[in-house]
Amino acid sequence: METQNTTMQALIAPEANAPFTITAVDRPIASKGQVLVRIIASGVSVLDNKIRTGKGGHARQPLPAILGMDFAGIVEAVGADVNTFKPGDEVYGLAGGIGGLQGTYSEYAAFDADLLAIKTSHLSFRQAASMPLNFITAWEGLVDRANVHEGQKVLVHGGAGGVGHLAVQVAKAFGADVYATGSAAQQQYIESIGATFIDYRATTVDEYVNNYTNGEGFDIVYDTLGGATLDASFNAVRYYTGHVVSCLGWGEHKLAPLSFRGATYSGVFTLMPMLTGRGRKHHGEIMQEATKLVEAGKIVPLVDERTFTLATANQAHEILENGKANGKLVIDVAE
Repeated sequence: METQNTTMQALIAPEANAPFTITAVDRPIASKGQVLVRIIASGVSVLDNKIRTGKGGHARQPLPAILGMDFAGIVEAVGADVNTFKPGDEVYGLAGGIGGLQGTYSEYAAFDADLLAIKTSHLSFRQAASMPLNFITAWEGLVDRANVHEGQKVLVHGGAGGVGHLAVQVAKAFGADVYATGSAAQQQYIESIGATFIDYRATTVDEYVNNYTNGEGFDIVYDTLGGATLDASFNAVRYYTGHVVSCLGWGEHKLAPLSFRGATYSGVFTLMPMLTGRGRKHHGEIMQEATKLVEAGKIVPLVDERTFTLATANQAHEILENGKANGKLVIDVAE
């Protein structure tokens, strides 16, 4: 039975660089193919902050808007033609906040059922809300594009970052030998998730390629940082069979180093299914794979321990903007 359309509390980003305001808005109704979710926790992403500050044009989310992309919550009601979920199910996913879709900084949201997956009890709501965007990005690069498998040597640039720490764990889960760049302060964490640490400040590309691959290069290089790091990736990949993947390959780059190694490149644009409608079901399938890996003990997300509510969400964005987050920041929507 459809939930009555009442009101709910939501965070509105009124205009670029303005603080969020808590506003009472109409509670959505689950239309055909949608699931109405009572949101328990919402992840805070760098892209959310870019949209809020007017720098996320590629997300096509005009302001004013309710932002927030990642969530975990409980199904309240389902629309017509939805038979994969039922009221009371705990779910999570990357489902809103761009392309005109209502975001997750709200008490309720109606999401495309194809984008969601059942949340495992092995994850708290906070942990689950931290994962979808970063996990899907890691999976699309390593599994969908590069076909990661046992016996390969995989280099992840930014191994302690949002996408990077999950990419390390996904590659390990597939049996790869994983290496990850980071700062000296990140060494302990990177090693704790099973990667060989490479201090990008203290070691040149040639040095770590020689040290760890006998000069041949890595089978897969996942760039999560873009810019000069993507250029470095072209010089770190294995001759002939190597594959470079980037989720931030948006600048202008010279392909000669990649071409001279006979290697290949793939870009990852995780937002495409929400922006275009293409491939939404696959995002739900990827989150099902996330659930399996978590239950197998192979994925543990890194979540910032500080807590925020809708009322203090502006503080979370300030921390993110200042680069002071230690793991994914999460808003506890349901107090």
